[in-house]
Amino acid sequence: MALRRHAALLSLAVVLLFAGLAAASPTSQNTGDTVIFWGRNKDEGSLREACDTGLYTTVIISFLSAFGYKPGYYKVDISGHPVSAVGPDIKYCQSKGILILLAIGGQGGEYSLPTPQAAVELNDHLWYSYLGGHRNGVYRPFGDAIVNGIDFFIDQGGRENYNKLAKLLYAHNKDYRGTVGVMLTATTRCEYPDHRLDEALATGLFHRIHVKKFSDGRCPASSWIQSFQKWAKMYPQSRVLVGVVASREVDREAYISPEDLKKLMQYVFSKLPNFGGVMVWDRFYDEKTGFTGRLRA
Repeated sequence: MALRRHAALLSLAVVLLFAGLAAASPTSQNTGDTVIFWGRNKDEGSLREACDTGLYTTVIISFLSAFGYKPGYYKVDISGHPVSAVGPDIKYCQSKGILILLAIGGQGGEYSLPTPQAAVELNDHLWYSYLGGHRNGVYRPFGDAIVNGIDFFIDQGGRENYNKLAKLLYAHNKDYRGTVGVMLTATTRCEYPDHRLDEALATGLFHRIHVKKFSDGRCPASSWIQSFQKWAKMYPQSRVLVGVVASREVDREAYISPEDLKKLMQYVFSKLPNFGGVMVWDRFYDEKTGFTGRLRA
């Protein structure tokens, strides 16, 4: 009963929004970027297959889920996908103009940055193991493939030193001429502010912010649109994307149909000057439901 009531409230909120905006003309097809998280289920298919759909402008590999607890201990968890295949797939996707990022953190894991030195060490690990750095003897899990940037998906622990990490990572851009070699993005909770990431975001170095409309009980259907608008207002220099689930199986209460989301994008979100598009969680469920395909139809 509670779930049905929540769904009804969400539908009602959408209807009321449309009614209030009926006199306004819609913005034509400003869908922005489409970002997908990949690496959370072996049955989702390969990274190359995700890129071959033509649905996504950015794919985020998830997650580097262990760092900061023990010196020198880092772990990439991509749910059983063969690591040896990821590097060639990264290059393939990039050849199609698709950005590939690596997310740090995640929903569970062994991570924190308890000291400034831990941030320095993680920066070095990311730069030499996944980004554009080179150091003899350093293992690169994806071979010579270079990811386009790092997503901060900090869902546990404290806020300490993520601002320092952001500054260190961004400083590598001085080695690139006329391009952004290390793009920084953040995946935040729906409710503003996200106390785990507010100090990092205050650096002003993040190109995109993905605001999750899921896994956050403090952001009910009646207020998530206003919350998203606040995120956009508070970070005008960043592109702000709405983060949604591709299936009710992920979060039934947070689910919004692609048809309703498309209308909200057309009438509400796309009117924000820094609206950046949509982040979809995740590739496994998107393949099952066809969510992104319906959104872009």
